[in-house]
Amino acid sequence: MSQLRELLDRNKAWAERVRQEDPGFFKRLSTQQAPKYLWIGCSDSRVPANQIMGLAPGEVFVHRNIANVVVHTDLNCLSTIQFAVDLLKVEHILVVGHYGCSGVHASLTGARVGLADNWLRHVGDVAQKHSSLLGDVELESLRHARLCELNVIEQVVNVCQTTIVEDAWSRGQSLSVHGWVYSLLDGRVRQLGMDIEARDHLPEVYAAALKRVAGQTEPR
Repeated sequence: MSQLRELLDRNKAWAERVRQEDPGFFKRLSTQQAPKYLWIGCSDSRVPANQIMGLAPGEVFVHRNIANVVVHTDLNCLSTIQFAVDLLKVEHILVVGHYGCSGVHASLTGARVGLADNWLRHVGDVAQKHSSLLGDVELESLRHARLCELNVIEQVVNVCQTTIVEDAWSRGQSLSVHGWVYSLLDGRVRQLGMDIEARDHLPEVYAAALKRVAGQTEPR
């Protein structure tokens, strides 16, 4: 209970500090939510969406799960995308993985983690699909980094192929999908060249992104 009390005390101190710096902050925050970004990221506690992008509360809508996976039968994720696209009218969907992801590493090495193995099977499918790209890399840390990138690329494809995003593009809504990977070592985000603004762009951009990943040989 002492740990929970510490959290409550920290919350109180934070709220007071914000009120002192900006007396109208919470009033504004309570009356509107108009983010331009939907962040689909990993549940890892070291990868907080707002802080990484330097955004305040209310500026980014967030969905997180283990290994930032987008599955067409996951109603939780799909509902978040639909709410963000249809109601909030976000302009950008950011699929953000991170180097050093333990879920991706478990899929890469075949380590059993429990019930989550069933969820991580989706990442394992990505590894199988791109086994030739992964097999070209001898150093495990680099294979791990490459699978983190490939996983993001494939999840961007999944987002673009949802009926939600396809319908938004069909009606001319301004919406783009992007693939990023965050580095815990330096706090920087790496773009993967997966920036899609229309359904017709996907095949060419996807092929170019895979080619880019295949050509990388340096540590991240």
